[in-house]
Order: sequence, then structure tokens, then C-alpha cells
Amino acid sequence: MSPSALFLIGLGLSSLLMAVVWRISVRIGNAGIVDIAWALGFAPLALLYRLFADGEPARQNLITLMVVLWSVRLGRHLWKRVMGHHPEEDGRYRELRRAVAGRENLFFFWFFQAQALLLAALSIPCLLANVDPRLHVGLAEWLGCALWLVALGGETLADRQLAAFKDDPANRGKVCDSGLWRYSRHPNYFFEWLVWVSFFLFALPSPWGWTTIFAPALMLFFLLRVTGIPYTEQQSLRSKGDAYRAYQRVTSPFIPWFPKSYRS
Repeated sequence: MSPSALFLIGLGLSSLLMAVVWRISVRIGNAGIVDIAWALGFAPLALLYRLFADGEPARQNLITLMVVLWSVRLGRHLWKRVMGHHPEEDGRYRELRRAVAGRENLFFFWFFQAQALLLAALSIPCLLANVDPRLHVGLAEWLGCALWLVALGGETLADRQLAAFKDDPANRGKVCDSGLWRYSRHPNYFFEWLVWVSFFLFALPSPWGWTTIFAPALMLFFLLRVTGIPYTEQQSLRSKGDAYRAYQRVTSPFIPWFPKSYRS
């Protein structure tokens, strides 16, 4: 099957998935489930490309495994976060509801469909790797695998460290500044971005693979300027105040590095 046909099928499946998830969100009154669906949606797209693309099997198996394991881990993590607070809705979506009061359902339908388009677009590195007919897995692909292992391990560790910190009642109202969080205010976002860099590296040797640089670039933009760091830090400043301001002064915002007081 041609890459363009596979992409259109993937886009259709993503749109259908998000339509179903939108309907569920209306019933339960929680638009936050779109985050879960978006993360988990990469797994079926990767399997679709693996089943119907005509590329080299070893390469197909590697990229499919990378995408599916990352997708399921992130989806499971977001399920715990979103449904752990249900029926309370994430602050981002509460603010959106207030902004579009009176037309929430229509707005969120198209918002979910925009997530479907983003899901399909960001699956292109996986698609191009799956249709690559070259017989051997090359250096860039192995480097992508190695970076993926580091990124997935770092993201998992950061999430677990933060969850353990929050689970301790003695830490209520405090800022997590231990483990990876000592070196970055958002190590989970940093390693999430590295996952996308690893997908780009893996797809790079494939025909038109260089075009997939848009995936890590787009994710970096979202994390640094849109829904990642800006929103998270606003929430932290509201809930933790001066303690978080002190944390901001000494801790790298994104790339892990030594706290300022230790740089000498």
C-alpha cells in the first residue's frame, strides 16, 4: 500500500477515534481524556503501518516496538493522572470551557479533531520508516534506538519520582527538587522531547526522512511555548508561590543541569 494511502487511512482512524472519545467526554463531563486518547492513538497507527507497509521487516519491527511501548507507557501514565482526579477536570480544559461558554460541545468536537490531525501528522516518522525498502538497519537507526532507550527510561524515572514525592503527605505544598527534578524543573518534558528526536533519527535515512524534523521541532514548540512549561509553571506558582519562585531561580527550566548554587 502506498505511503499516501496509509497516511489517509491513519488520519481517518485518528478522526474516528477522537470522535468517539469526544462523545465519551461529553457524557462524563471531562475533556481531559483527549490527552489519554492522543497518547494511546500512536500504537494502533504504528501497527497499521507495520501490517500494510511494504518496507524491510527488521526496521518495521524496531520502529513499531519503539512507538507502541512509548505510546502505551505514556497513555497509562496519563490515565492515572486524568482519571485519578475525575470528575475534576484539568485546569486547562476548565479555562477553555469558560472561554467558550454556551458552545462547549461544538468547540471540543473540533478541538478533538485537531488532535486527530496532529496525531496523524506526528506518526509520519513511523510511516516513513515502515515503507523504507533498504535491507539493512543503519547507524542512524541504531542511534535512534539508543536515544529512545535513554529517553523512555528518563521520562519513566521522572514521572515515578514526582509521583512518589506527591504521594508522601509530608510533601504537601512543597516543591519536588530531588532526583532528576533537582537538575531540571521539567525533566519529564525534556525526555519526552528526546523521544521525538529518537523517532526523527530513526526515520532520517528513509526516503524523505529528513522532512520529519518537523516532529521534534513541533513538540519542542508546544512544550516550551504552549501547553507544556508555561501552563505547568503558572499552576505551580499559583499553588506553591514563593517556594516555586525560589526553585525557578536555581533550577534549569528544561535541559538538566547543575543547580546554580552548585555550578562553581
